[in-house]
Amino acid sequence: MIFNMIYNSTFETLYMVFFSCIFAVIFGLPLGIFLQITQKDGIAPMPLVNKILGGVVNTARSFPFIILIILLLPLSRFMIGTSIGSTAAIIPLSISAIPFVARLFEAALAEVPKGLIEAAQSIGANKFIIVKMMVSESLPSLVNALTITTISLIGYSAMAGAVGAGGLGDLAIRIGYQTYRPDILFYSVITIIILVQIIQSIGDLIAKRLRKYK
Repeated sequence: MIFNMIYNSTFETLYMVFFSCIFAVIFGLPLGIFLQITQKDGIAPMPLVNKILGGVVNTARSFPFIILIILLLPLSRFMIGTSIGSTAAIIPLSISAIPFVARLFEAALAEVPKGLIEAAQSIGANKFIIVKMMVSESLPSLVNALTITTISLIGYSAMAGAVGAGGLGDLAIRIGYQTYRPDILFYSVITIIILVQIIQSIGDLIAKRLRKYK
């Protein structure tokens, strides 16, 4: 019985984190690229736009997740008809992850040697080609950034359990803590730790291989 609950809750957590990561990358990568290339010394300098957009991103990142998910409950209800459950939690998880991912990706792209960018410009490469080169060169760092994001989203999904999002956090809080079941609380925490270790190991392995064959 306990392991069935752990299994189902683990699946819900992975479901939330997987789709949140997808949406975070879809929107966060272009945002991170734009923040990087529009810096004063970037390939498409727009300092004012960069400063304004950077301020918006920083503001979004400053919201504690537990507050953000409560603020976004009406949006979840509007978009999918409910504000509880794993699917509803994907919306605030994604929105909270996008600015976080954007900043991590921006930092990863900043590691590309300026000499490579200047060399590409000197042979007449357009901005799109240069951006592709920057992404390719920074792939190991981008993978590390995505790994960090995934692990952070696991923690966020656990917090989302406090408002009925499902997953391991919901199981730990609603069943383990509120009904005085320390065994369920223990197994939930151990499962989260194992998930984090597995994801970190996979991310490190992929990044290592990318650096080896770059």
